[in-house]
Amino acid sequence: MAITFSPQQIFLENEKDDIITLSSETTDFKWGKVPQKRSIEELLKYGIINIDKPARPTSHEVVSYIKKILDIPKAGHSGTLDPHVTGVLPVALGRATRILNTLLLAGKEYVCNMRIHGEVEEEKIQSIMKEYVGDIYQRPPVRASVKRVLRVRRIYEVKIIEIKEREVLFSIKCQAGTYIRKFCHDIGQSLSCGAHMKELRRITTGPFNEDKFLTTLQDLYDAVEWYKEEGDEIPLRNIILPMEYGVKHLPKIFVKDTSIDTLCHGAPLALPGVSKFTNNFQKGDLITIFSLKHELIALGEAQIDSDKLEEKEQGLIASVKKVLMERNTYPSQKKEK
Repeated sequence: MAITFSPQQIFLENEKDDIITLSSETTDFKWGKVPQKRSIEELLKYGIINIDKPARPTSHEVVSYIKKILDIPKAGHSGTLDPHVTGVLPVALGRATRILNTLLLAGKEYVCNMRIHGEVEEEKIQSIMKEYVGDIYQRPPVRASVKRVLRVRRIYEVKIIEIKEREVLFSIKCQAGTYIRKFCHDIGQSLSCGAHMKELRRITTGPFNEDKFLTTLQDLYDAVEWYKEEGDEIPLRNIILPMEYGVKHLPKIFVKDTSIDTLCHGAPLALPGVSKFTNNFQKGDLITIFSLKHELIALGEAQIDSDKLEEKEQGLIASVKKVLMERNTYPSQKKEK
């Protein structure tokens, strides 16, 4: 069955934040394009894929396979998974790789099978694991690609799914940069018998999870071949999502058509250009800037708290950090006049 997108589905599904409207201005469909109406060629430049990483290949190798399958020069992943770890690995294509840092910082969820090295009562296991919810100290393992300094990471939730003999199956929601192997080792130390991570699967990273849009490398290859041989776009469109889906977890500001080209040139966003916004950000937060067609224009930094924006009469609302939309997609104010 074909999956069809709408701006509401892509951006506002499960959206709990209020949208505040400052202007009733509409958009001109002579310029730009609603994300789900992009051509396959455009999706290869502004798309993102939720890949189910298999065991054995590295994350870098998975990206290389995708570049070869799609015959594109540029792609990148949103956070390394060790070769034996499986699960959610968002891979951005082309210009969409500019949003990857937003996913690197997003929360993660895993399902882990931990092997305990001694006989321990279930009550003690449950009690010790509850103690690790909250802020914990971790030093990255020797093979980590980051500097091995002690740092704080937050564990949001740990749920034990099953305990069978010496194996503990549990799910864990945690801050980006948390090492689950080290988490298991520390649990083992607290149990006074030792423990190690036996298996690990990532089931969520930011807005991506294994319940929606997850695909395999084989499915991607088959969809590309079907498109080449039969000209049928649907299987490929069901796999390559508009890059806008990758930032749906971030605060949003929607701007008028007349402000877009200046933003594409790196200019800051001033109040007159704002049409509406989600009421969920503070000064200094990373925010996303969208057109009224729900096209991602840029990533920015808020210069004001969202709850004060309605009261503001003039001034800067956000600075632009990374531009996603190409220049001249919309006419400049000068040209439009």
